[in-house]
Amino acid sequence: MYKDRIQILNDRDFAKTGDFVLYWMQQSQRAHHNHALEYAISLANDNDMGVVVCFGLTEDYPEANARHFGFMLQGLAETRSHLHERGIKFVMKKGNPSQVALHYAKNAAAIVCDRGYLRHQRDWREEVSKKAKQKVIQIEADIVVPVQQASDKREYAARTIRPKIHKALENYLEDLVAREPQKSTLSLKVKGDLDVRKPEQLLSQLSVSNDVVVSKRFYGGTSMARERLQKFILSYLDGYGDSRNDPGSPQCSELSPYLHFGQISPVEVALKIQSAKNGTKKDKEAFLEELIVRRELAINFVYFEKDYDSYSCLPDWAKKTLEDHREDKRPYRYTRKEMENSETHDEPWNAAMQEMRETGYMHNYMRMYWGKKILEWTNTPEYGYSTALYLNNKYFIDGRDPNSYTNVGWLFGLHDRAWTERNVFGKIRYMNEKGLRRKFDISAYIDRVAELVEQEKES
Repeated sequence: MYKDRIQILNDRDFAKTGDFVLYWMQQSQRAHHNHALEYAISLANDNDMGVVVCFGLTEDYPEANARHFGFMLQGLAETRSHLHERGIKFVMKKGNPSQVALHYAKNAAAIVCDRGYLRHQRDWREEVSKKAKQKVIQIEADIVVPVQQASDKREYAARTIRPKIHKALENYLEDLVAREPQKSTLSLKVKGDLDVRKPEQLLSQLSVSNDVVVSKRFYGGTSMARERLQKFILSYLDGYGDSRNDPGSPQCSELSPYLHFGQISPVEVALKIQSAKNGTKKDKEAFLEELIVRRELAINFVYFEKDYDSYSCLPDWAKKTLEDHREDKRPYRYTRKEMENSETHDEPWNAAMQEMRETGYMHNYMRMYWGKKILEWTNTPEYGYSTALYLNNKYFIDGRDPNSYTNVGWLFGLHDRAWTERNVFGKIRYMNEKGLRRKFDISAYIDRVAELVEQEKES
């Protein structure tokens, strides 16, 4: 149901004297299976004009560093190339994204934008909708079931949103037909001030933090995302339902960085999984649970909870039990810097932190263990929460998004229930090293991380 993805953000008219339809690309950074792009092309075709795509690059994006910018620019270089193949001009300009959009909108007939859910992303779109002289149309392109179609309130847990999503799912899991632009805009005199064709060179020219280097394990772009998806389907989907939690023998798609930057559509991923010859029904359902239900629960959370990045967002029962155990003696205490440098007594934890720090990624089960130990080893739950969020957003390529804020909150009781009461944790879910080693071959995981880190140094 394409129409449910469309929102008119202001009451302006389509400016028929405009030279083109402007697609302000910000979240959906791809030229394929992009609902916002295809809508812009249809609108332009209907009015005998072409499409120009603009992107605003802000060097002070919250908590972003060279690792994040490097991956994003790699993807945008490919996106620019694919757009030009379709006769669509792509321009990039340094500055606040809303101001960049308004700059290029001066000669546009209408503005089409994709959708973001974080505080600053929503503020950008609100500013454009208020200040633009043209109609502004927002298209929801990076979620399967549109957020407001799934629920009209903050959901308590996956079990409360799951039936709502499943009920609507068939209406939104539909392929997207690529439209042929009737008019090229490549010759239009619309210019940017940044050339993304050489992403590494452009990155070196930006004033962004270089304290975290670009990951060599992951290269950005739609083609790389599709390659990883195909490899996952052929090699790892079979057995995923039973083995997805094993960090010693990982069966992961590793698509989260690409989904974070909108370099691949979750609808495209879901359709490919559904139609795959490999994997059982259980395997596919387990994957789609993560891709759709869990991911969209996170988006529901940041959309309906204004304090999504604060300790105050936790459920009352979680804050109470942590308060009751605030003065409990911690078995170990580490500073943020000691943890950041993998200087703890816990070998699996150190390996997980090393994987995160050096490559920008960590197996999902180890992310849970990693976060639970931060709660256990810090002086207060508030400091543990801020430390987990700081490290998460600094090192993960997919940090700083709805999943990040929701996953860190989960460590402290968000979207979970009360468990057996323990020291420090209270009734918050507990994890320990003995359980980790009992379930999995953690030595294999530690050895694998050592190999990955060595590859980062060599390449």
